[in-house]
Amino acid sequence: MPVLPSCLLGPLWDQFVALLPEHVDAHPLGCHNPRIPDRTVFEHVIAALVHGSGYERIATPGCSDRTIRRRVNYWAQIGIVEKIHALALQAYDRMIGLQLDELSVDGCITKAPGGGESAGRSPVDRGKQGLKRSVATEATGVPLGIVSAGANRHDSPLLVPTLKVTKEQVGELPDRVNVNLDRGYDSDKTRSALGELGFTGEIARKGIPAPIQAGKRWVVERSHAWMNGFGKLRRCTEKRSRVVDFYLYLSAAIVTLRMLIRRATPRYRWDGRPTTRRLK
Repeated sequence: MPVLPSCLLGPLWDQFVALLPEHVDAHPLGCHNPRIPDRTVFEHVIAALVHGSGYERIATPGCSDRTIRRRVNYWAQIGIVEKIHALALQAYDRMIGLQLDELSVDGCITKAPGGGESAGRSPVDRGKQGLKRSVATEATGVPLGIVSAGANRHDSPLLVPTLKVTKEQVGELPDRVNVNLDRGYDSDKTRSALGELGFTGEIARKGIPAPIQAGKRWVVERSHAWMNGFGKLRRCTEKRSRVVDFYLYLSAAIVTLRMLIRRATPRYRWDGRPTTRRLK
């Protein structure tokens, strides 16, 4: 049984294979074992993302854990999932419309028991190794830009890098952009940084209960919850930063594609269109 519905896995693979560079067999003798197809490895990578299992556990006789690890490192190096996420955003903007005048940014701490380049001592898990991801979303919760860091990093220094990555993924932003933030960003430094970028900020004030001033930023917390539905993000065992970012942007692309399908279903008709709200 596939770990993702076919209406998600199919379009995702179509874009993935279109961006893959052509493989050139450089073996001097040509006597090595046949190369494992990219589609087979891709399905194993999706299984690792959804279940959070190690490569040894999801490996099969037709695809070893070493093959999965080598292929993931290569795909992360060429930055293919960042391009897929950008294409998913373009498709969403064309069919539904991104509401970029209201952005929300927030951080989320997850486990990273193996440590690594992006890990740090978690302040909410007795100093164990953890990972923080800073995510920017538009007004309805579509993930735009992602930055990974150690769990010991504060949210506010990650705000500017997250907004810059958002510009790279989306392109040109509107002239007037309002950024919704929680009280962890309540500082003069944050306000001056937003002013330098030409943005306005709606920041929750310290000392006031959160439910009273939740505002419009709840959508980014919902997006974090969606991304935490992937086991690889809840408990990340990857050590290299580029591989961590690979899985972060792959999950963001899936979340964006899922939102696109659900919001396009009552507006458009196409072959393979889901007939129920539950994607199949």
